[in-house]
Amino acid sequence: MIPVAKEGIAILSFTGRGERLAKLLQGQLGGDLTSAHGAHDFSLIAWTEERFRSCRAIVFVGATGIAVRAVAPYLKSKAEDPAIVSLDEGGRFVIPLVSGHLGGANALAREIAALCGGTAVITTATDVNGVFAVDNWARRQNLGVLQPERIKNVSAKRLAGEQVTVYSLFSIQGEPPTGVELTENAETADVIVDVRPHNTAGLCLVPQILTLGIGCRRGITAEELETVFVRFCDQRRILRSAIYRTASIDCKAEEAGLLTFCGRHGWETDFYSAEQLSEVPGEFTPSPFVEQAVGVDNVCERSAVRSGQGELTERKFAENGVTLAAACRMRELDWSW
Repeated sequence: MIPVAKEGIAILSFTGRGERLAKLLQGQLGGDLTSAHGAHDFSLIAWTEERFRSCRAIVFVGATGIAVRAVAPYLKSKAEDPAIVSLDEGGRFVIPLVSGHLGGANALAREIAALCGGTAVITTATDVNGVFAVDNWARRQNLGVLQPERIKNVSAKRLAGEQVTVYSLFSIQGEPPTGVELTENAETADVIVDVRPHNTAGLCLVPQILTLGIGCRRGITAEELETVFVRFCDQRRILRSAIYRTASIDCKAEEAGLLTFCGRHGWETDFYSAEQLSEVPGEFTPSPFVEQAVGVDNVCERSAVRSGQGELTERKFAENGVTLAAACRMRELDWSW
């Protein structure tokens, strides 16, 4: 599954001329600029390792060989690696090396080439042949990819001139691209867009549209929360990667275990007062004990709806001093890719 998106672009240059071009790029793209020119204590290994962890894209202004050797030790998969782009210091050729579609390296290379007046050297087969690229579509639609190794199966069908079928729980605006058709049968679809698991060979794309409401006892640990969360998702048949944020009551805002649990998943958390939660419209599972303890009859369901501004799709799940619920905000997709 694609992890939570990293932030920022890191640009590295090696010569004086390269630094001037890098400054031009930074002025247009933003990001962090580092010049190794004349820096005697600069470590390419340490610089690259840190940017791999923290940045969504890395741009090397210099020889492609340097870029290849720098990133090679840290490559994991197309679902995890940041976009890697290399261009010569004259700005003539801009080469996306890694994560062309999912990471956006191809798009970034085209943008840089336009700024430099150079040529983007794109070698991805679907781009070269002008056919539908499902991983590019997933990135444009902000869909997580559950099994990135299956991307090649979809691309291979299109490159061979075969139709690709897509099942989607959500409406998709516009006309499907050439060679792509919608189907109502998820079990035979080549691509499945859903928040629930399907035991098929299709490529599953997951929209991040669920808000997880959390109630918990004082002193709960992150590990205890994780255990209950896994059971909640398994029993309710929810893909964990469909959750994009969490919510709870404000008296839990300093609960270390809760903050650690949410932080490990990369979720932002909204905290609301008892009064704010009481004002949320709808029918919720009441608990006199909870109301006596925190001033509102339900935390997990009310906070999920309040934060997600959507429909309560999974009611309270209680175990080991933890209550969980989920709300869904429906969204529309389109065929932009």
